[in-house]
Amino acid sequence: MRLLILAALVIGASSFAPVHAADIKLLSAGALRSLLQELAPDFEKTSGHHPILDFATAGGVEQRIASGEAIDVAILTEPRIKKLQGEGKIDKESIALIGRASIGLAVKKGAPRPDIGSVDAFKRTLLAAKSIGYTDPASGGTSGIHMAKVFEQLGIAAELKPKLRPISGSAGAPPLVGEAVAKGEAEIGMQPISELIGIPGVDIVGPLPAELQSPDLVYFAGIPAASAQPAPAKALIDFLAGFEAAPIIKSKGLEPR
Repeated sequence: MRLLILAALVIGASSFAPVHAADIKLLSAGALRSLLQELAPDFEKTSGHHPILDFATAGGVEQRIASGEAIDVAILTEPRIKKLQGEGKIDKESIALIGRASIGLAVKKGAPRPDIGSVDAFKRTLLAAKSIGYTDPASGGTSGIHMAKVFEQLGIAAELKPKLRPISGSAGAPPLVGEAVAKGEAEIGMQPISELIGIPGVDIVGPLPAELQSPDLVYFAGIPAASAQPAPAKALIDFLAGFEAAPIIKSKGLEPR
């Protein structure tokens, strides 16, 4: 009888676990870093699958997927994922919206908060700043490429050039503009709010004016053609795009689906 009860318990417990638990390689743009680091343990707990997180700029993600690297889930901006899908590098049917990011401005904790409530006020803030941190456009970061265009659009790119501090990341670590601000390497810094949230030593002043936001900072997840385990990858994407994740997505400075 004891053996029968033990066998029943083992069979019952196994029915709740996935038949094939998998390591899921996820490569994401840095704007979703804090979000994924928070959600990954919940997904692992409920599914049994283990997400292995890696990060780069959106441009870096695109390059690695285009090269055929064995990645199971890729998260990057709308124009880039559409390009990869058109090239057959991302499964069209797997693509799901995760959230939209807004670029914000940060200062060192306790420093005066400059006025960025209008385009003119933001322009004056840039001209008055001693140093300006932003994602290095050469790294492929969407916000950095966009901000370089904004400086041109405002007609002050030449004036700002001596005080610009483009921030580059490293392998597995996207640019952290907030850290440069906290260390005093830049008086003000601009990056998606989702990347500034949680950086010790900074205050987030708020988002840039709506007219200066990038339309490209909309993040989608998809399964690369090189994935060897599309079923677990789809489970992870469904989890991230589900309504249960929406409150956490919002708490990280992103607008959920």
